[in-house]
Amino acid sequence: MLIKPLRLNPKKLLNSKWTAVTPLNKEKHFVVSKLLQTELPQTELEFIELEAVYSKRKQILPWPALTDASLWLQGWV
Repeated sequence: MLIKPLRLNPKKLLNSKWTAVTPLNKEKHFVVSKLLQTELPQTELEFIELEAVYSKRKQILPWPALTDASLWLQGWV
């Protein structure tokens, strides 16, 4: 079975929900809490801030990392 790559619209990522495929420290469910752009306002989105629902820990990662199905699943599974 062929799995289609996840296509995301970076403008719609804010407050989206994600599940870590391999949870660490009981952190399984996450919410995109911030969209981080470069200093120039007209530039494209580069990074997001993910907040763990369980611990409230935040991490910053490039937004295309969410398309890696071996790491992230869209929604709370």
